[in-house]
Amino acid sequence: MAVNRVPVLKRCRSLGMDPIYLGINKKSNRQLKRSNRKMSEYGLQLREKQKAKFIYGVLEKPFRNYYAKAKQLEGMTGENLMIILETRLDNVMFRMGFARTRKEARQIVDHKHVLVNGKQVNIPSYLVKAGDTIEIKEKHKGSQRYKDILEATGGNMVPEWLDVDAENLKGTVKELPRREAIDVPVDEMLIVELYSK
Repeated sequence: MAVNRVPVLKRCRSLGMDPIYLGINKKSNRQLKRSNRKMSEYGLQLREKQKAKFIYGVLEKPFRNYYAKAKQLEGMTGENLMIILETRLDNVMFRMGFARTRKEARQIVDHKHVLVNGKQVNIPSYLVKAGDTIEIKEKHKGSQRYKDILEATGGNMVPEWLDVDAENLKGTVKELPRREAIDVPVDEMLIVELYSK
């Protein structure tokens, strides 16, 4: 499995974004030294794509597949792409507050701790649907790991399209998110322009 091993804060600096969107509450004190060159249109489009891939932890090939899928759905391609990325199981786990970061959510799913509608799912890219119930397996619910996670993520805002019962480590997808509900600093129109060249 391919893994992006670039240090997170360094990557955030180069993409000009706040690490808080990744669930990381650290700040880098270093300033990025860039010459005063104006970024080209292609450079801006590429940066938006890299931002989206980095935030959701998706590599190039699956990201391209998501784009192809978003294009086939009715509505605006850019919005569809963001909704598909947002409904990945690892992202939903992160949004529910059952993981501190999307990477940790991915690991929890990989380690077979998650049930979707009562069935075990260990595929982080599994796309949830409206009405799906997601919970941590009964035998893992009492573990110290989840107590620590809930303590760390307790103050996080759960989006309105999710319904969460934090005590029982259980949640429901009330509806698919709309673009306005996705608080990710990505301009999806630039991604669409990049891929439609």
